[in-house]
Amino acid sequence: MTPIQLTRSVRSLNRLRHIAQVLTKHGFGYVVAQINLTRFVPVWMLGKRASRSEADAVAASIGRRLSQVCSELGPTFIKLGQLASTRPDIVPPDVLEGLRVLQDEVPPFDTPMAMTIIAGELGRPVEACFESIEDAPAASASIGQVYRAKLRTGDEVMVKVRRPGIDETIKVDMQILRWLAESLESLMPELRVYRPVMLVDELDQALNRELDYVNEASTTTRFAEAFKDDPGLRIPKVFWDFTGPRVLTLERLPGVNLSEVMAGRSGPPNRIDRRLVARRLADCYLKQIFEVGAFHADPHPGNVLVAPPAYVGLIDFGQVGTLGGELMSDLVVMVYAVVNGELDVVIDTLADLGALGRDTDRRHLRRALRVLVDKYYGLPLKRLDLGTLLSEFADLMRRNDVVIPRDFSLLIKALGMVGGVTARLDPDLNLLELLGPRLKRAVSERFSPREVARATTLIGWDVLNMLRRAPGQLRQALRRLSTGGWELQVRHENIDRLIKELDRSSNRIAFSVVIAAIIVGSSVVFSTSTSMTLFGLPVQYFGVVGYLLAGLLGLGLSWAIFRSGRLH
Repeated sequence: MTPIQLTRSVRSLNRLRHIAQVLTKHGFGYVVAQINLTRFVPVWMLGKRASRSEADAVAASIGRRLSQVCSELGPTFIKLGQLASTRPDIVPPDVLEGLRVLQDEVPPFDTPMAMTIIAGELGRPVEACFESIEDAPAASASIGQVYRAKLRTGDEVMVKVRRPGIDETIKVDMQILRWLAESLESLMPELRVYRPVMLVDELDQALNRELDYVNEASTTTRFAEAFKDDPGLRIPKVFWDFTGPRVLTLERLPGVNLSEVMAGRSGPPNRIDRRLVARRLADCYLKQIFEVGAFHADPHPGNVLVAPPAYVGLIDFGQVGTLGGELMSDLVVMVYAVVNGELDVVIDTLADLGALGRDTDRRHLRRALRVLVDKYYGLPLKRLDLGTLLSEFADLMRRNDVVIPRDFSLLIKALGMVGGVTARLDPDLNLLELLGPRLKRAVSERFSPREVARATTLIGWDVLNMLRRAPGQLRQALRRLSTGGWELQVRHENIDRLIKELDRSSNRIAFSVVIAAIIVGSSVVFSTSTSMTLFGLPVQYFGVVGYLLAGLLGLGLSWAIFRSGRLH
């Protein structure tokens, strides 16, 4: 799909032009030129395009400039930057640092519009739903904004309202982003290691979940049910009668943000039991991982509320990671194998997950894992920084072309955050001490006779199915072979671009020949006898007209070559 076809299909020519100009403005003009978007950039901005050597020279600032690009291009690109910042196995550390400063904060939209959306979604006037609702939003983000309110039952709630028109905006941006990602992988092979198409696919899935508040409501309810018997942990209750795809109504939990507790702004020092808060937060996450099978993937201090003496509340379940049975088993096997030094098992498990890339050298990966394990072997648990360990592991994966599953990446991010927070609340608490018993229990459960019997039954069923279908599939293959139905398909990468460039070059050569012919013809006409006339005019007039026409065509050709950025 060409840029022109793309813009016709989504009626978004101005948006694509804006993207090309913002990229050029922040020093990514070389990328704009490579994916053939130079036509959308004004002439006065063309000088800002950085050459490859210039781009390499300022590599350290790429993350900062990408962050500026995302901020300027709006909600969809901010979400893309935030998602990329959770993939240390793909994105280099210097770029990660720049993307982590992205803030999902935008100016709020009008409250009357929000009230109209609430009434339309709930099918009744706002006054019939709430005893009171504040005029100003308590928080505003790219997808929606939140209001404090009180139900007629007396319950104090938070009402989240989706931003009007955001679904159409994201739909347009996602089509453009998908085309941009495919173009980057096709036309700039050196960027394939950053998996732009995969990142856009993950963003599409994440935004589809975030846009429908029913998903967040269901997830919140699931976590509330899982922790209903835990007196020290609070999950907001969902008020389903006041919830829909565009409106989410949740119980307002008491307490202050964990960031205020860590900064010492939550009142007298003895008002909050910091050690117990740290313990409960760590236990909460380990239970999510090993028992619930899902975990809150964004546990930054703003999403954790603390009330005296040590009640912990989790809010904002818009971003959640899932660990299914098979994925959880692979995780347990890998951790157990690392602890026991069986690094080949770790690599085989990564291969089963499809994490190893085409350029992954298994021997080099094994050596790198051995160095990492040896570095931390025998280190006292009190001295072990879980966040640093996970960061080094993710960096090792990136350098060896290993792309771990999305949920594993979210788990690394979440555990790193929790480890950092608990270390500040209670320096003597170590997550690995709490992890040990749960890991042993998980291993024993997955290798128990009952689980082994269940796995054996499933394997036997697969083998029987394969044997039952094999004769028919073999007969079909032989029939196709005997009738000449087998085909060999060869795909040459970038052949379309090569053909397009050859066609463009040949057209310019032909155009140049026509211009030269006009100049030669005009010269011949201009040098003829002055007594000749045509349509009552001296023929020299037509020679001058030919010169002017050749000049205009030549200027047009020069302009096209200049705009293409290929003057040398």
